[in-house]
This record gives sequence, structure tokens and C-alpha cells, in this order.
Amino acid sequence: MPVKKARPEADKPHGDLAAAEAGVGNGSTDDSDLAERESRWNHALVGSGLGVWDHNYRLDRKYYSPTWKIIRGMAPDEDVAGDYEAWLQLVHPDDRDFVAHAIERQNAGDPDYQIFQYRERHRDGHWVWIDCRGACVEWDENGVPTRIVGTDIDITARKEAEETLSRLSRRLDLALEISRIGVFEADIENDSVEWDDRLIAIYGLQGAARKIGGEAWAESLHPDDRERVLGLADRSVESGSDFQQEYRIIRGDGVERIIRARSAFFVDGNGQRKLIGANWDVTEEVALRNELQRAKELAEARNRELEAAKESIEHLALHDYLTGLPNRRYLDKMLDDGAAQCRAKGLALAVLHIDLDRFKQINDTLGHRAGDAMLQHTANVLRYSVRAADFVARIGGDEFVILCAVDAASKKIASLAERLIRELRRPVRYEGHDCRFGASIGIAVNGGAKLDAKQTLLDADIALYRAKGLGRNRFEFFSASARNDIVSAKQLADEILIGLERNEFVPFYQLQFDARTLDVTGVETLARWQHPVHGLLTPDRFLDIAEDLDVVSTIDALILERALADRRAWIKDGLSIPKISVNVSARRLTDPDLGKKLRALKIEPGAIAFELLESIPLDDCDKVVAANLKKIRKLGIDIHIDDFGTGHASIVSLLRLSPNTLKIDRELIRMLPQSAEQRKLVGSIIDIGRSLNILVIAEGVETADHVRILEQLGCDTLQGYALARPMPAMQIPSFIRVGSWRHGLTAARGLQTHLLRATPSRTAK
Repeated sequence: MPVKKARPEADKPHGDLAAAEAGVGNGSTDDSDLAERESRWNHALVGSGLGVWDHNYRLDRKYYSPTWKIIRGMAPDEDVAGDYEAWLQLVHPDDRDFVAHAIERQNAGDPDYQIFQYRERHRDGHWVWIDCRGACVEWDENGVPTRIVGTDIDITARKEAEETLSRLSRRLDLALEISRIGVFEADIENDSVEWDDRLIAIYGLQGAARKIGGEAWAESLHPDDRERVLGLADRSVESGSDFQQEYRIIRGDGVERIIRARSAFFVDGNGQRKLIGANWDVTEEVALRNELQRAKELAEARNRELEAAKESIEHLALHDYLTGLPNRRYLDKMLDDGAAQCRAKGLALAVLHIDLDRFKQINDTLGHRAGDAMLQHTANVLRYSVRAADFVARIGGDEFVILCAVDAASKKIASLAERLIRELRRPVRYEGHDCRFGASIGIAVNGGAKLDAKQTLLDADIALYRAKGLGRNRFEFFSASARNDIVSAKQLADEILIGLERNEFVPFYQLQFDARTLDVTGVETLARWQHPVHGLLTPDRFLDIAEDLDVVSTIDALILERALADRRAWIKDGLSIPKISVNVSARRLTDPDLGKKLRALKIEPGAIAFELLESIPLDDCDKVVAANLKKIRKLGIDIHIDDFGTGHASIVSLLRLSPNTLKIDRELIRMLPQSAEQRKLVGSIIDIGRSLNILVIAEGVETADHVRILEQLGCDTLQGYALARPMPAMQIPSFIRVGSWRHGLTAARGLQTHLLRATPSRTAK
């Protein structure tokens, strides 16, 4: 321990210093005995962890043992540098004044300061508790100490243990005092019990010895409870099980109180079986509980209906009745709270917007009870997949939202989304059926001082829209590009609605031709959008968004009305086209008022055909669709199945619907000149149509080879760019009258002679 005015010196002790460290006096002894004793004491000092220091003011020298240096993180052979003031700065600020005073008193030979403790900074930066012991061993002629020798020892671990024990003891005492709990320890073998002062006070036995016999407790029990409680206690002792009871006692002053008791068995260090327990007076608590119970029962008896209605309103206000999850209103509140907490803690808010895939099919096929069961299953999966601090809500239909506070760089959100998709993909058994559905998840993560929770929710919704657009049953994180796509889609959606108001959707027509004679047999009506800025747009530019807006049926109806008007104009112009076909969407077939709307158009029987996309599930039509198909036939409107070979239609649906015509999809036609297998497949479809007396139209006829092969295969009607491109109504009359499509195909087919003798094509019944 450095002192004032002490100069650094080498650690190697001289003779009298070594003797002092070894505990050897100044008496005479032979050299070998002295060396042995010095060695013995040196080993003892090193083993004990004591660091020796020696301050010789007379010779102006100091010595510090290797152990003294190691305590402070120094090397054993390191020189001790620095003066007293520099060393004093290494002492803990809270101890510095005390240490300076203690050193002064120790240097003065004050016996009260021969031992003191303080904290000093270790070489690696932490604080070391040191127990310093020093004593004067030499004085000058005036009685002033000239040499002080002592030891330092590291007591950091002991101090920490003492502090921990002290803290635990204070906590326990405070907890027992606050809770007014009395504690006892019972020696089972000797039938004795030691009570603490609080327990003695609880039982009103002031003045009683802390160690009393077990009968004292038994005598305190209320006569009406004694037999029951003693029996339970005996069984607890026999079985070694914990004892938990509530019973009445008669205190020493005759007052009746209610005690709650808990105890447990243990074996002490001597192998003795003992019981430790706690009692506390719950008389007021029980009285209050009973009073509250009576008041509650009275209130419930008087206001049962009102209370039930109030609870129902409060629950419904913030929770979903089916799943028990928080609802959208609760979510709105938690969005603001969650954002505030994330900003305060420097975390990011993650929002997962979950939408179930194929849920509608379960509702439609198994009923709403099955759908409700799937929603409850989903809620349970979400509950058990998130952390306790996360928030899960059902915001309507089959949509759910999860809020999580996460580190901005965390990858756990992606893992959570993968786990949810995996769990929700598992089949769920319901009334003998395996219900299978999935989930699409949109994720947005935002943080920082400008965190906007509501915008983050909107971003998650955008990400969900992208996930569903990319194939469903997946998750996507929000990106700025996705937002731009949504903004563009929203702008296009607004323009579609405006376009409907301005009659910008117009029909274009693609002529159909007899495969043998190349005569015009009909025309297919195609929807086009005459956009005021982008010009003429085909359905691939607007159909998906129109379906989201639920206006495809409206577009279908407008195109049908315009086609009927154009047909009347052609007839007036002396042009007769046998048949006009128009597309009808799946959604329009589910319109219960479709028959009434068609009758209002006064469609001439046989003039119009409705083309049903094969992507419409025709094998299992619902009642409304089946009824509408029946009404369509009664109105004299033919049924065509479009895109045959790529969708859901089967031979069974052909037999059930008995369409007048089916159209072979262009993908099956495209490779006819190069693929014998394709020719065989298309030929088989044509044969099926012939066997069922159904006309067959091939679309996508692009070349003269297509025309030749399809005529050879026996196809009835051709449609494609090799013959005519889609055109507006005003161009149809001149195109037909010029007949330019014949010139390029006649030579290629080598059929001029055959065309002169051609007979009319067959027609379906």
C-alpha cells in the first residue's frame, strides 16, 4: 500500500525485510534454521493470498511482495511506480477520503486503524476490495513510527457474497414484515417447533418461548376445525406431502382468527427430517372476500341481464366473437401503443398481415360451420406461434394481423412467417373431412423516431397483395416498388371506373370461318378499352384489376349491348353474320338476376352465343349457375366452351351441359405443324366433338399450314390471324365484301376445285 513520500524500490527483500515477511524476529539463530523458517513462512504467505508491504521511513525504502502486485493485476516482477497522490487516484472515489485519513492514522501508530478495508481499481479496470492490515515495528528516539509493515488481501469475492446474502436477508425480512407472515420450523422426530416472533404474535402467545411443543399449535385450533386439520396434518407427515390449509384458531387472548398455512418437508444437514412453514392471518381478507361475494351475488341477482349485456358489449367492442382474438378496434389502439413503445426502446415495429388461401372453397363446400372451425384453428395456431409480448388480432373475414417489437436487423420475422405458413398448411380434420388451406402473409417493418404504425399496416397490406399475386401460400416483405405497383393499380382502377362512366369500353370483332369453304360462319366479340391517353388496350392490361373491382360483369353487359346494336346495323347494311359470340364471366353466371336482364335485351333466338371460359368449374356448378345456364338456353342463346383443353372442363361436363360448340385453346393449336402428338391430340378432341354432335372451333390459327392441317383433321371452324385480325364494327362489312383472306390461302391449300364443289358445313342440332 503506497504512502506519502515513499519512493519505488526493487521487490527483492533484504535480510531484515525477508525476516519480517517470514515472521522472524531479531533474535539470533543459526543460518540453516533461519533459511528453513523463512522458506516456510514465504510459502505460507503465498498460499494464503496475503500480499506483504513494508514502508521504512528511516531508510526511505518500500517493498511490495509479488502477491501484493498480483492482487492489483501487476506482474510479480513489475516495479511499483508513481507517488502517493497518483496511487490515491486508484482508490474508489467513495473510499478516497477515508483511506487518506486511515493511512495518516496508521502512520501515526493509531491501533484503531491497523485494519481497514477499501476499494482499489484493478489493472483491467474493475474494483478490488482489499483488507489492509498494518502495524508499526520501529520508532525513532522521539517515539515517532519509522517503519510500518503490513499485509493486503483480496476480499472482493467475500464482499460480494456478503452483499448478496445481506440483500437477500433484507428482502426476505422486508417481505415477511410487509406480508405479516409468521414462520416456523418443526423437528418431526423430537416433536418440537420453533416459532418466530411474528408467528407468536399471530397466535396471541406473547411471552411464550420460541421453542414450544407441537401440542401448542393443536390446542390453538378452533374446536370445529381441529379434527379435520389434525387429520390432514397427520396424513401430510405420513406421506411427506406439502400441507396447505385454511382454518380457524382461538388466539391466546380468546379472539377467533382465520389462518392460511403452507408448509413443506426437508432434510437438514444432519439428516433430520424437518418441516418448515408459514402462517398468515387472513381474517380480514376472508371477511372481505365473503362480503364481496355476498355483494356480488346480490348485484348479480338484481342486475343479471344488465350486467350480461354490458359484459357482452364490452367484449364485442374489443374482441372477435368467434376466435376470442382482439378485433380491428383493439388493433387500432395497439398500433399507436406499439409504435410509442418501439420509439422509446429503439426497436422496430413488425406488422404481419395474414390472409387465408382457399378458405372460401371450404366455406362453399362444407359450409360456414367448417369455415368457422378453420378460423378458430387459425387463431390457435397464431396464438401459440408468437411470443407472449406479441399482439394477434382478427380484423375481419379470414384476415389476421400480428404486431411484434423486434430489432431492426432481426431475421426472426421471416422465420415466424415460414413457421405460420407451414403450420397453417397442415390438414385439419373436420367431421370426417381433411380441410386444407394455406396462408399468404405481407410483412412490413418500420422503426425510428418517425415510425408511423398505421402506414406500416398499409405497407403490410401492400406486401400481402403482392404475396397473393405471386402465387399465394407465401410471404413477402414490403418494398417501395410494391407500393408503386399498388399506386399504379389504384390509378388504373380509378380510370376503369371513369372509363365505364364514359363508355370507353368498346367491342372488337374477330371473324370465324368454315374450315372447308372459308366462308364466314360467325364472329367473336372481344372487349377493348379505348383509353384516352394510352390508346386501345386489350384485356390483359385491365382484366385482373377489373375482376378485383367486380366490374367484369358490367363490362360483359356493356359489350353484349354494343354487339347487339352492331349486329342490327350490319343487318340494316345488308350483311348477315350467322352468329355472334360474347364472353361471359364466372361472376356474371352467379348473378341471380341474369335471366331478367337478358330478357330485357330481347335477344333474337339463335343470334347470340355465350362463351364460357373452361377455367370456370363446370363439373360442379352451384345452384345459381345451373339455373342461369338453363335460362340462357330457354332464351335461345347457344353455349360455347372456350379454351377447351387447358381448364376444368371434362367429358362429364360436356355431357351435362351439351354445349353447341367448344373452342380448342390456341396453345394446343400452335405446334400442330411441328408435332405429330399435337395433331393426334387435337384430332381426338375433334372426334369427341363429332361423337357428341358438338361443333369444334380452333382458335390461334396463324398460318396456312394450320388451316390445311385443321381442315384435314375435320375441324369445323377456324379463327385466327391467318384469316382475320380483331377489328372494330365499322370495318367488318368492307372486310367481308373484299374477301381478301381467301387469296393467300387458296393456292397454299390447293383446294380451288374442291371449293367450287363444296357443300355447306354441318351444323349442330
